Amino acid sequence: MSGSSNTEKRLEEMLKPVVERMGYEMVDIEFVKEGPNWYLRAFVDKDGGVTIDDCELISKELEKVLDENDPIEQAYFLEISSPGIDRPLKKKEDFIKFNGETVDVKLYRPIEGSKEHRGKLVDFSEDGTVTIETDDDKKLSFEKKDIAGVRLAVIF
Repeated sequence: MSGSSNTEKRLEEMLKPVVERMGYEMVDIEFVKEGPNWYLRAFVDKDGGVTIDDCELISKELEKVLDENDPIEQAYFLEISSPGIDRPLKKKEDFIKFNGETVDVKLYRPIEGSKEHRGKLVDFSEDGTVTIETDDDKKLSFEKKDIAGVRLAVIF
């Protein structure tokens, strides 16, 4: 999560059950200011991916809950989106679900001569350490403090 994390946690606790009751997965919530505007973005997914119709349906349901509870003081735009094919992995559940998949790891500083590494996700420890296996069967482990982001790799 990015932006205002306390607000995002409260919003996720409020909205996640609604999204899950509808048969979708709540991947992430962002509440961010871009220029003069605030945006509440809910990233949702389901097997086979989400469509624009899915996003519209979820938006209508979340608007009801947000209007009832009025959890945000300032004006904002609500956006519902797919996490994309290069879905970010942020939560422990993400790393468990996508264990064995090819991921791209971006780092804050170079390790093994590079800030970007690709490999099969082979381990995620409780302390946030991510281990991948590269194409040349080399295992690389990255500590949470060094990781800028982990995403599913897009391979054509």
